[in-house]
Amino acid sequence: MASAEKIRARILEIANRPKNVTLADIEWVMNQLKQFGKVESSGNVHQKVWCFDGALFSVCPHHKGNKQLRPAYVKEFLNAMIKTGWYE
Repeated sequence: MASAEKIRARILEIANRPKNVTLADIEWVMNQLKQFGKVESSGNVHQKVWCFDGALFSVCPHHKGNKQLRPAYVKEFLNAMIKTGWYE
């Protein structure tokens, strides 16, 4: 498992490149956060939903033509990380 510092660095990296983020980037962060709190997830091919420390966010990975997420979903992830104190 990654340290809190490494997780924060990865979140900052995602924030610095919102147009080049994949579902795998978000999943890595959420998998690492399991050591710091309860992470719940559900979804299907068209949408993934996570809840962490009361912050709920969703991502739609179904984007034809490439694997990058739309910046709006990255922003939703970052807002959830702000609410939980993992990103400023």
